[in-house]
Amino acid sequence: MGAKRIVPDFHAPDPQASRRFYEEVIGLETVMDQGWIVTLAATGSATPQISLVSRDATAPVDADVSIEVEDVDEVHAKAMEFGSEIVHPLTDEPWGVRRFFVRGPDGQVVNVLEHKS
Repeated sequence: MGAKRIVPDFHAPDPQASRRFYEEVIGLETVMDQGWIVTLAATGSATPQISLVSRDATAPVDADVSIEVEDVDEVHAKAMEFGSEIVHPLTDEPWGVRRFFVRGPDGQVVNVLEHKS
């Protein structure tokens, strides 16, 4: 088990307008655009990223951070054993991720995900 990537989720009323700022002013590149979420990465590297989220289109709450893990089912089981509040169930999303949302001990909502092939 282990984290592969951590991406802050910035709440953006208009992700497309915010994307333009991060591309033109900061120099980031768009690596995913679902309309309601835009993920940008540092030029030439897919690892340093941010996501701009208006409202999560497939979950009842918005996440504060997304953490990609090696085995999302294992992390989900450990979160349940730990007694963590699951705020969005383990779900296979149409864009190729399996994820769940858990509330962290300080109240943050964490989107825990694994990319599926």
